[in-house]
Amino acid sequence: MSRALTKKRDFHQITRGWNVLFNIFAAIFSFLCVFPFVFVLIISFTDEKSLATNGYRVIPEKWSFEAYEYIFQTGDTLLRSYGVTILVTVVGTLVSLLMIALYAYAVSRKSFAYRRFFSLFAVFTMLFNGGMIPTYIVVTQLLHLKDNVWALILPLAMNAFYIMILRTFYITGIPDAIIESGKIDGAGEFKIFIRLVLPLSLPGLATIGLFSTLGYWNDWFNALLYIDDPNKVPLQSMLMRIESSMQFIQQNSANSAVSLEALASMPQDTARMAMVVLATLPIIFAYPFFQRYFVQGLTVGSVKE
Repeated sequence: MSRALTKKRDFHQITRGWNVLFNIFAAIFSFLCVFPFVFVLIISFTDEKSLATNGYRVIPEKWSFEAYEYIFQTGDTLLRSYGVTILVTVVGTLVSLLMIALYAYAVSRKSFAYRRFFSLFAVFTMLFNGGMIPTYIVVTQLLHLKDNVWALILPLAMNAFYIMILRTFYITGIPDAIIESGKIDGAGEFKIFIRLVLPLSLPGLATIGLFSTLGYWNDWFNALLYIDDPNKVPLQSMLMRIESSMQFIQQNSANSAVSLEALASMPQDTARMAMVVLATLPIIFAYPFFQRYFVQGLTVGSVKE
């Protein structure tokens, strides 16, 4: 009996050599994932002339803050854009989570008479949409959100794919017995949702929250359509405008001596890398807050009892 248990235990364990090999493989894979961003960070601190002469190097011949100085020449505009982006991301994520969580909970309950209709309604929007022009008319003419921060929030607030993910989480992760126990105690639907369902839904909500946060942070297209006021331009859109200005100077440098001087003093490649760093680095720090529930939320529905 003991010999059989020993064989079974040995079968499920790996040897020390394989353990070391797997750890080395994981370390190499992690390095390959992190290195591209580290390399972009290094290039952003490289001198432009040194980069043009020696090409891309892990250890530059000459370090420089010229790219960041060029971008920060905008002064308060960059900080204001950061503020707009942070505001839109935080408020938009909260609004999106509230709307998606309520919709997904409703279509996940078998007692809801119209759950099939509203589920098909959400899926239909994944396959067909009204188009850009009708959306623009609704936002600007019907809702009157032109040059309004809400024009950056409301168009991304609802996502049918996220609704389906959270609906699956509710069905597989929230037992009906918990809902019934709340009803026996006399709780209403909203009280059951807030007191019982939400505390058990943190993995799913964290997953949807991370996706929504990334969507709001990286959004630039809605600002291009609806925002003309320079004081309400988000970070991604402002960086695109800086990039467009650099391309304009580069393309028209042969027509003006002023453009030649500006082109000579402009860090082109390093400034682009600096824009990537400025746009990516803040959102990286948000990931650890979601990491606790992220893996559990992604594997929703993968294990059946």
